[in-house]
Amino acid sequence: MKSLLSYLIIFLLLLTFSCKPGINDRDTFEPSFSTYRTDSAGTKSLVEKNEIFYGILTPIEICTIFNRLGVPYNNATLNPTSNRDQYLSSSKASINTGIFGVDFGYLKMFGIGQEMIDYMVTIRDMSNKLGIPDSFLTEPINRIKGDISEPDTIMYLMNDAYTKMENHLRAGGRESTAGLMVMGGWVEAMFIATQLVYNPDNPDPEVVQKIAEQKYTLTTLLSFMKNYYDDPVVVYYTKKLKFLKNYFDTFDIYFKKGDLEIDRSKQVFRSSGSEMTVTVETLNKIRDYVSKLRTEMVKP
Repeated sequence: MKSLLSYLIIFLLLLTFSCKPGINDRDTFEPSFSTYRTDSAGTKSLVEKNEIFYGILTPIEICTIFNRLGVPYNNATLNPTSNRDQYLSSSKASINTGIFGVDFGYLKMFGIGQEMIDYMVTIRDMSNKLGIPDSFLTEPINRIKGDISEPDTIMYLMNDAYTKMENHLRAGGRESTAGLMVMGGWVEAMFIATQLVYNPDNPDPEVVQKIAEQKYTLTTLLSFMKNYYDDPVVVYYTKKLKFLKNYFDTFDIYFKKGDLEIDRSKQVFRSSGSEMTVTVETLNKIRDYVSKLRTEMVKP
């Protein structure tokens, strides 16, 4: 079984395509949004395929998706590092370790700076509260402070650190703690995407697609979390996520027949586009609910 944190985020599909609700082939239907290009008809072999990961990405890997979507810089949207000392419970520490990880990945898009260092130190301090060794984060922090490493190297080291953190928790029988970390990262990624990228007045089809695809990631996340109902915090947030899932269940995503390619070895599927029945009203409800949920999570 691969590390869960090696698959976190955000914008993905369930593992078994044969039984997914909402992934359909149709010849005719009126979509609310479409990411098929107008010049793709009759030139399918020349059209570049879009790759969508199914599984869950680490908080650090999410930034590659943000980068493709052109997320603007706005650090006011992030969870301030000054909050770290106020997270006293293990559940709050684990959730916000995931949140701070996504915030770090977001900042990486704009170059190495003091803010990145602050978030790296914060992630180390939060992981300490969870009994995770300092050594997992020592190397990336030293490298960035010494200014001798490229941003991509730092991202690799931080991604490796998150994988080690998750493995450490699992080895200690604390899978629910790792699950809360994953959940926090997913919610933060959704929060940044819906607040900074999604424009309800002029929705971009690609952005809508990435948000809509979360219906499958959310199902995967809920399936994982139900294994740890002995943790009351997991039960609490599972109920919250199930409520959010109701919004995702109101729409479908369609692919043209013969256009969907599945690469199980790399855990991605490829298509030249998709059509979605999601409405702006539903997207706004998702955005607002995610905002409320995230506010609750970052509140001490």
